[in-house]
Amino acid sequence: VQLQASGGGLVQVGGSLRLSCTASGRTSSSYSMGWFRQAPGKEREFVGGISWNVYTQHSESRLADSVKARFTISRDNAKNSMLLQMNSLKPGDTALYYCALNLSPLVSTMRDRYRYWGQGTQVTVSS
Repeated sequence: VQLQASGGGLVQVGGSLRLSCTASGRTSSSYSMGWFRQAPGKEREFVGGISWNVYTQHSESRLADSVKARFTISRDNAKNSMLLQMNSLKPGDTALYYCALNLSPLVSTMRDRYRYWGQGTQVTVSS
């Protein structure tokens, strides 16, 4: 499985960015995808995740408390892709954003539950 993340960039405080992550290769029919971010000198932290269970037709999504009022997460199952719409960006959102794939259809906030990782896309919010 390969993950390709895109959409990062430089934006001013209060601006918006939209990150995209596409999975290719042999994925299971039910799995979850997540966004994590890592700022210099800090631990990699969960930002949001979304799942799809093809058997129950159920989708679950979660966002970290620090972003849930400003970010939305969505998924295009036909394209095996995940989007993260980030609004009202703050300097504290500056980080390298990684997308990851978990073979379980349950969204996890734990890094070690995700088997596959993309290369990361940089988000920089200037004040």
